[in-house]
Amino acid sequence: MPVPEEERRVQEAVRRHVRNSAFAEAEKVISFVLSDPGVQEARARVEAAETQFGMELCARLQPFQDRYDRAVRDGDLAGLTGICAGKHGRWGRVCVLPDGHETSLEEPHWGRNSEGQSIAWVGSAPDDL
Repeated sequence: MPVPEEERRVQEAVRRHVRNSAFAEAEKVISFVLSDPGVQEARARVEAAETQFGMELCARLQPFQDRYDRAVRDGDLAGLTGICAGKHGRWGRVCVLPDGHETSLEEPHWGRNSEGQSIAWVGSAPDDL
């Protein structure tokens, strides 16, 4: 037997409320954890190591950054399609190495951070995390 329209709308509203409440609670917990001094210290150490490693790789990998910059400037979609999907968009990172570099070149992700510094990192996250 089909669910009446009004009951369906109420059920959807309840689901949205529960989901939004769960997301809000998760954000509070994440913010609390990230504000911990120990977490802040660990984050600073990781960022320093990633920046140092990025600088060490810069001389060898700069041609990939140059090629990426040209493709972006010229709107060269073909030039952008072959790059690595690895990114941390929320933190302003886009890997400029070729797709599959982790296995073929055995390199970490490499590019520039939002401040324009060379940076190398391991792992990836979608833009919306």
